[in-house]
Amino acid sequence: MEWHEGIKAIKPYLVHISTPRGSGTGWLVSTSKTTNLCAIATAAHVVDYAHYWETPIRIFHPDSGKSVLFRSSDRAIHLDNSIDSAAIILDRGELPLPAEPLPLIDHEHYIKAGVEIGWLGFPAVHSSHACFFSGRISYYNEAQKQYLVDGVAINGVSGGPTFRCLDDTPELIGIVSAYIPNRSTGEPLPGVAVIQDVTQYYDITERFKSLDEARVNQTPAEETEEADRAAAAPEPGAGDA
Repeated sequence: MEWHEGIKAIKPYLVHISTPRGSGTGWLVSTSKTTNLCAIATAAHVVDYAHYWETPIRIFHPDSGKSVLFRSSDRAIHLDNSIDSAAIILDRGELPLPAEPLPLIDHEHYIKAGVEIGWLGFPAVHSSHACFFSGRISYYNEAQKQYLVDGVAINGVSGGPTFRCLDDTPELIGIVSAYIPNRSTGEPLPGVAVIQDVTQYYDITERFKSLDEARVNQTPAEETEEADRAAAAPEPGAGDA
């Protein structure tokens, strides 16, 4: 399978995520066999603000042109801040997503250094269209469940699917998390992209019988990084003369 074929295969699963704080990328990672629930994978930092403040999240499905607003009561968010990973669980409702997700890499395997991988996302500089990026794996950090990749990740691409092309299908291996520039000389030089693996996503929708159950078990808002930021912010009037 060529890269252009992999991109074409993944686009029906791809969504653009917008919150009052910013935007990012997501993709269909899991569907329930017994309910209408599905899970959208993205980076935790894309949605933790909306989760903590219970603000709406708009999900746009470019392949169909459909856009749906999900309020806090319409979704459940499961975060793993330690690996910047999030799953938005929702009733697919009006979103015309595929019936089955693409295959994830086996949870006992990881991709070796030197292998080229690609990723898709909606960069802030051109957020109306999905853009393709690629690079070679430099290192897999097993303890942190992340790949360091010789490639670029810019604002808006966070949460995007990372994949490699097999003979007849793309295989999803992670989500875009961050870009770490080289600042050793004081000026930003080319660095590495950080890709988190898909640890928390295996059969996530099968863990819940309903959206209500998923909401009951979602990550407490107080455990988000946004909660830490809110707690650290000075109260109004603090420091005034």
